Amino acid sequence: MNGNVCRWGILSAAAIAKKNWDSIRNSGNGQIVAVASRSAEKAQAFIAACQASAPVPHDVDALGSYDDLLARSDIDAVYIPLPTGLRTDWVVKAANAGKHVMVEKPCGVTVDDVQRMVDACDANNVQFMDGVMYMHSKRMDEMRRVLDDGSSVGTIRRITSQFSFCAPEDWVQSNIRAGSDLEPAGCLGDLGWYTIRFILFAMNYQMPTEVRGRILHSVCRDGSGQAVPMEFQGELHFEGGASASFYNSFRTNHQQLGHISGDKGYLQVNDFVLPFLGNTSRFEVANHNFVEEGCRFTMEQHSRQIGVAEYSNNAADAQETQLFRKFSELVLSGTRDPFWPKVSLKTQAILDAALRSANHEGRAETVPMFND
Repeated sequence: MNGNVCRWGILSAAAIAKKNWDSIRNSGNGQIVAVASRSAEKAQAFIAACQASAPVPHDVDALGSYDDLLARSDIDAVYIPLPTGLRTDWVVKAANAGKHVMVEKPCGVTVDDVQRMVDACDANNVQFMDGVMYMHSKRMDEMRRVLDDGSSVGTIRRITSQFSFCAPEDWVQSNIRAGSDLEPAGCLGDLGWYTIRFILFAMNYQMPTEVRGRILHSVCRDGSGQAVPMEFQGELHFEGGASASFYNSFRTNHQQLGHISGDKGYLQVNDFVLPFLGNTSRFEVANHNFVEEGCRFTMEQHSRQIGVAEYSNNAADAQETQLFRKFSELVLSGTRDPFWPKVSLKTQAILDAALRSANHEGRAETVPMFND
């Protein structure tokens, strides 16, 4: 290992990997060494597109085999954006090859898949982390401070989160996220991972005692063995009385709302997954007050915007860059952080329970508690 730089391989030419090519490029402590796809030509086309948009000052090797990339001694870590249905085996292979692993979300089809990944990484003393970029935003640190100050929000009673986009009609037949062979959880897997993680963050990673889910709309496209959720709602209940809901959809326009209500106020963020374009990420804290004076009933508005200096995308301090910078720091330090695999397991366990519930007429489901 080069002591100053974490050497990366990208396992797949998926579109999301283009964004993260740029994130590695901007990290300062990461270097892209090779990209593997199902053919060397496809890997080379991906590299050429990235070099045209976000060039790096060195050659990047194009490989036509995932195994060839994992066999290389000049790669320390791999980023794996393969389809969910294929991820488990390749994460395990990467760990067994001694590579640190960052994997896209949802990490697996089931929590058993994710446990296999984590066990393989533990056995080979390599770091495991999922690619939820907003977890690495400086805004999250400020939100945590506000939630914990005891007065801005107080005791949390209710959390709501929503992440959605409206897919065009032809998307269902062409995109893997609408096919059960590779992405069986549909919008719940692709978008619900983010909304569930937001709820876990708000609750300081306390697991719910009960999970319910409902598929509001699904599709079963040509060649897909099962229907895939296109619109999904979930409900979580926690010990102590707090509750949460989440909504995900491929059928409603871009929304990424997080709202945390307490006995003293609320925190609201309107772009918690992908911050709106700009150099400041923001959220609102409100402590409105109702005043009754004789015949006058007044609702006083008391709210404030909290901003954190941070570019929204493709910059040295953007959350995507921070994700790869922090991962590379772990690799270079030789220190593994057990928080990241544990929070992936928790997220997947809740996702699984919500889908089980939805497939059984919304019955209540429980989840493993996981020892902290």
